[in-house]
Amino acid sequence: MLPSMADVSDLVEARLRSALGEPDARASVTFLGTERIEVLRFLEDGVVRYATLGMSAAPMTDPAAALADPQRGPRAELLLSVRVGAADTDKVLRPLAVLAASPQVEGVVVVPGASLDVGEPLWPGAPFTSVLVAEPGGLVEDLELDAPLEPVRFLPLLPMTANEAAWKRAQGAEALQERWLRHGTDLRDPLREAVPLSG
Repeated sequence: MLPSMADVSDLVEARLRSALGEPDARASVTFLGTERIEVLRFLEDGVVRYATLGMSAAPMTDPAAALADPQRGPRAELLLSVRVGAADTDKVLRPLAVLAASPQVEGVVVVPGASLDVGEPLWPGAPFTSVLVAEPGGLVEDLELDAPLEPVRFLPLLPMTANEAAWKRAQGAEALQERWLRHGTDLRDPLREAVPLSG
């Protein structure tokens, strides 16, 4: 028997706990016409990690598809890691929940290399309103589900300044990530400045 939406979320939470430890806080947000999205907070060695829970309960489907398959389709949860203490990053809980609900609300299929924009600072004073979706598998391994269900992928989010987001649209995600790497950008700094984008 295939797992229910609740079963998938239970499996996802167990995977998050095994990878990140016990959450020290959690919040839930419900949007009209959608399932509840939770955001779990994990604290480790001066880094706070926020993980969504509930986004993967249903597969993401292309809004252009004539018929949505209730079982097949990519599944994902979102992860955001920032250094603790420099900013009130806990205010990111609602923007993260908004992004996690976007497949249900807007028919968005969230994949590595995509840009997601919340239209407001991720937290008070943040120079970021958007994030780059990075490749999964580093922090939390994919969660395999029984066929025909696709595995749940845990997608890291990398905050982008407005200039970085515009540059990424022109040059591509890989080029922006290479520039971050070349300049030693601390992507967990909640108040960092944009990477140099010329030269």
